[in-house]
Amino acid sequence: MAPVAYGAAVQPTAEAVARHPHLQDPQADGWLRVDLHSHTMHSGDSTTTPEEIEEAVLACGIDVLCITDHNATRGAMELGLRLACRVIVGEEVKTHAGEIIGLFLNERIPAGLQPAEVCERIREQGGIVYIPHPFDPLRNALRESILVELVARGLVDAIEGRNAKTSLEHLNRKGVDFGREHGLGIGAGSDAHVAEALGAAYVEMPDFDGPQQFLESLRVGRLVGHHFDAPRRWRPRIIPSIPTEI
Repeated sequence: MAPVAYGAAVQPTAEAVARHPHLQDPQADGWLRVDLHSHTMHSGDSTTTPEEIEEAVLACGIDVLCITDHNATRGAMELGLRLACRVIVGEEVKTHAGEIIGLFLNERIPAGLQPAEVCERIREQGGIVYIPHPFDPLRNALRESILVELVARGLVDAIEGRNAKTSLEHLNRKGVDFGREHGLGIGAGSDAHVAEALGAAYVEMPDFDGPQQFLESLRVGRLVGHHFDAPRRWRPRIIPSIPTEI
């Protein structure tokens, strides 16, 4: 499948706009729609197949998709070769104190490490440390005291200011306020575990080349999105067995 021109005026489908009305808003020239947080069947708690993600990317017109499976990078690496959008390889890493996302990764980081070590391993790969769904008590959010400690040590680059699965808007606002207070990049993502969720939340930001420019663009970006956590519509599918990543 030939890739689209990033930042071009890709028209979302009527069905995608019905789910996520903001997709019909005009997009500035040279700016991209970037979803910083999404999942595939490699996450274990998602059954979204590569084919479903391909269809959803085309339907919603997303330009850059950060695939951040739980404790896995295999799906992101494979989909980077087949999606009609740019793919950033990420991973949502589980620690005893909550989850941490690494973006721009070259290799998987094992689960169960101390939070600071996860951040250091992300940085060693030249990646970005991104904190998902902060302060949300219904999610595996990083413990606030640990988050404050990591920020004080300069180990955090960005924080999620809009997570489409976070149902309480004040929790998203708290993430934005915390990010601004501490000079962090502020991101947004669908946290999609079903294909229909792609397009629910993203950042509109200038184009970039590599992690450093990504952070610079993120700092001037605009958070877009709404709460979307609809149940999966039934459809027949074949989910292949996925080898455990070690």
